[in-house]
Amino acid sequence: MALLQHAPAVDRALFLNSSSSSTSFHQLMLQGPAFFPGHLHRRRVTFEVRAGASPISPKDCIVEGPGRRQALALGAITTCISLTYANSASFAAEVKKGFQSVVDQKDGYSFLYPFGWQEVIIEGQDKVLKDVIEPLESVSVYMVPTTKQDVRDFGPPQEVADTLIQKVLAPPSQKIKLVEAAEHDDDGRAYYTFEFIARAPNFTRHALGAISIGNGKFYTLTTGANERRWEKMKDKLQTVINSFKVFDVYGG
Repeated sequence: MALLQHAPAVDRALFLNSSSSSTSFHQLMLQGPAFFPGHLHRRRVTFEVRAGASPISPKDCIVEGPGRRQALALGAITTCISLTYANSASFAAEVKKGFQSVVDQKDGYSFLYPFGWQEVIIEGQDKVLKDVIEPLESVSVYMVPTTKQDVRDFGPPQEVADTLIQKVLAPPSQKIKLVEAAEHDDDGRAYYTFEFIARAPNFTRHALGAISIGNGKFYTLTTGANERRWEKMKDKLQTVINSFKVFDVYGG
């Protein structure tokens, strides 16, 4: 699979203000295509948080009083922090029948994926799951640092989606068509979602994507299927996109 030689253009167009102290967008993209991963590595154990946890408020974690009471409460504070993350994530990725959840408490995102998809390790990607029989049916998440606070700071949905697709999500050899792009707000955070078609000489992939900003990172989730299976898979893939949530990580 060819590397994304046009990644520097996206670096300039979308991530000019990204932090230079972390892996740059350019360096990340040179490791391989974000949307059509070509290198499968060893499987990784995943951790899931199931929906239905009892709500817990940060105020429940406040410990008052000096001396021994505070010392004894340190373990409780740690537990509270963990449960707070779990509770936020469980609401962000409410499990539906036929789906499983991914909750990344360290990086601050969650989403659902169809039951049966398997996780694979792909260099440059934070999370990738795919169908073992239909390899074009997959979902992937990757992140790059940014100093922007809102995805809207990069421009309108169609402009940002088109740049991302053309320069990052597909090799330059493929013919790309942006079907639509839209914006929505969830819990005060802006998300861009988009649909596109990528045509290669030997296959056509119909795909959906979602992007947002949080925790000093630009998050991108993409999912899709072979065009011949689009009608069968589109509702499931839309569920994946709709479930994608970015949540604040504290103390990371």
